[in-house]
Amino acid sequence: MFGAVGLPELLIIIAIVCTGLVVVWPAGRICRRAGYSPWLGLLAIVPIVCLGLLWFIAFAEWPALSKQTGS
Repeated sequence: MFGAVGLPELLIIIAIVCTGLVVVWPAGRICRRAGYSPWLGLLAIVPIVCLGLLWFIAFAEWPALSKQTGS
């Protein structure tokens, strides 16, 4: 039923993985700069959860900002 993966399928898999890295890496850096765990960037893969992550980062208090101001 499941045969060996051919070249076209392999190229599609590589394209999907690279697209995921292009989305997750910047999201992880943004989370780290805001003071949250960069692992939150993995949530950028899930479409609806990604919107929730953006909402959270936009309106939450950033721990990194409070550390800079000393509050």
